[in-house]
Amino acid sequence: MTDATFTFRVDESLKADFTAAARGLDRTGAQLLRDFMRDFVRQQQEKQAYDAWFRREVQAGLDDVSAGRLLSADEVEARFAARRAEVQRRGQKTP
Repeated sequence: MTDATFTFRVDESLKADFTAAARGLDRTGAQLLRDFMRDFVRQQQEKQAYDAWFRREVQAGLDDVSAGRLLSADEVEARFAARRAEVQRRGQKTP
């Protein structure tokens, strides 16, 4: 990995406060900024991955609707009532 320089302007008092806070953690400002940058990149990657997953799920749902693969609210309720009954039945068994 090659290093690159990142230069930007910041208010002098913010720089002094940041440097003091970093020193209090026994870190340099540069170390903290690299950590912040890595965290930001990771968060953005996770956000993009979630967004892509969500869009795929929505499209799958739309495709199901278009293909007529639907359940009425009554059918869904009946299925989950059966599941609840099964779980309750299993919970009442003695080993």
